[in-house]
Amino acid sequence: MQLLDGKFASEKIKQEIAADAADFLTKSGRKPHLVAILVGNDGGSETYVASKMKNCEKVGFLSSLIRYDVTVSEAELLEKIQEINRDVSVDGLIVQLPLPKHIDPEKVTETIDFQKDVDGFHPVNLGRMMRNLPCFIPATPYGILLMLEAYQVDTAGKHCVVVGRSNIVGSPMSILMARNANPGNCTVTLTHSRTTNLKELVLQADIVVAAIGKKNFVTADMVKPGAIIIDVGINRETSELTKSGYKLYGDVDFENVAPKSSWITPVPGGVGLMTIVGLLKNTLASAKGEVYK
Repeated sequence: MQLLDGKFASEKIKQEIAADAADFLTKSGRKPHLVAILVGNDGGSETYVASKMKNCEKVGFLSSLIRYDVTVSEAELLEKIQEINRDVSVDGLIVQLPLPKHIDPEKVTETIDFQKDVDGFHPVNLGRMMRNLPCFIPATPYGILLMLEAYQVDTAGKHCVVVGRSNIVGSPMSILMARNANPGNCTVTLTHSRTTNLKELVLQADIVVAAIGKKNFVTADMVKPGAIIIDVGINRETSELTKSGYKLYGDVDFENVAPKSSWITPVPGGVGLMTIVGLLKNTLASAKGEVYK
């Protein structure tokens, strides 16, 4: 078993991003600029946004955080997004999910200018990704590809089973792993909670991408020896044994699955760190005009 260490891979790639950002600053006279909008004070969202802002500073980006109370109206939030869309000094805009129930996340996503949609959620970016055209790839799938590339994991010709069909991870991951690229060139099966023969399908997989949002969902009896395991899950549970007051679990039963795998991502310290790298690379590409010219 070998560990797909997100900390090692992300630090290496962030050094490359920092060098590119410094070169961009020299040539353009400005830093790449990411704006994040945070609504409410959800503990997980606070942590994620703080990490994104910290990493922006680390690689030489300018970052701005706009905060709203949980009572903010949908209309006011959409107006602010449109204002940022018009701001030529902003290269990337993200709105941290989840949002309060009175705000439609789909409407928020579609209001963001697809040319600043560095999370890669806008229908235009997802559609262009489907057609293998230049676009902002959703940050988590992008981060997974970067991790596989960093560790030179051969994916060509392998059977990849994706567990979970969300528009943020599962569905785009299935498309990316099937396309004619490296990483990619897989035969892909997309499964979900309603798949009747789920265990049987996962047992056939050379690569398992677990993104179903359930603690320890993928167990050792579902994984064949030598499989590559990508655990996207981040499930928070309260714990008296940690300083933070909570403990993170993946969608994979790491302790029992790891001995059977050839490669496996830990939680924490795996895909989550690579998601931020995907976001940073999208923001830099936006600043440099490399995607939408």
